[in-house]
This record gives sequence, C-alpha cells and structure tokens, in this order.
Amino acid sequence: MKNLLLLSSVMMMTCSVWAQSATGYFDKAMKKAEAGNTKGAIADYTKAISMNSKFVEAYQNRGVAKYKLNDLKGAEADFSKTIELDNMNADAFTGRANVYYKLKNYKGAIDDCTSSLGLNPKDYIAYNLRGLAYNENGDKRNACKDFTKAIELGSQSAIKNKANYCK
Repeated sequence: MKNLLLLSSVMMMTCSVWAQSATGYFDKAMKKAEAGNTKGAIADYTKAISMNSKFVEAYQNRGVAKYKLNDLKGAEADFSKTIELDNMNADAFTGRANVYYKLKNYKGAIDDCTSSLGLNPKDYIAYNLRGLAYNENGDKRNACKDFTKAIELGSQSAIKNKANYCK
C-alpha cells in the first residue's frame, strides 16, 4: 500500500510537470529573455499563446523579442495582435511604431506614436521616436517640437537628436 501511494505521488508530480500552464511558460520565457536567451523566450511565449490565445502580455513580449532578433514582420504581427486584444496598451503602440520606423513606414510610426501618447502623454520614447519619424518625413518643425517635449520628460536620446536635426 505504501508503495502504491508513493507511485501515485510520483505519477501525479510527473503529470503536473507535463501539464505546464500558459502562465508557467510565460514565466519561463521571461526568465530566458532576462538571461539573453531570446530564441528560447520566443519559443516559450509561443507555447503560452498556444494555450491561451488571448494572452496579451505574451504577444507583446514576443513582439519585443522578435524585434530584438530583427524579425520585423513577426514583431509587427505580435504588436498588432496585442493592440487588437488591448487597444489601451500604449507600449504596444510604441513597439509597433519602432517596427514601422525601422521598415521606413514613417507615417505608420507617427500614427502609432500619436496613439501611444494619447494613452500615455509622458512617454518620452514615443515623443523622441515620433520626432525621428517627422524628421524623416521632412517635417522639422514637428520633429523639433517632439524632441523638446521628450527632453522635458527626461530623454537623453532626444538631446542628441535635437542637436543633430534642429539647427
């Protein structure tokens, strides 16, 4: 009887290891991302999403990881899905704006930064990025205005950008 209880306990523990939850995979992905294992993190975010197709944070974090690996189309898709699931997520708009900027879709970057700033008016990253996109579109006045606002909010990058583009 004692052996049967022990065997049953071992089997239950084994099953619980195999039956990892979406949150468990998400937590593993976060640890891998922090350790610099971006590909491993993406794999675990993907497992979390396969278990919970509405896992907003998993889509967003996977988008960040894909961006780091320069998988811009994959990052764009994940940020877009994040926005579809949570259109009040300012960081997802800023993330997708970064992708658009890298893809030279400056209008898309400006629009997403504007959406992000509507949700979080203190996001100096969005101001700085929108300033860069305005600059690329030839709109120096709005670029310099955004760099100035980003500087007011604490952006160091905007100081350099304003010095380079607002002469």
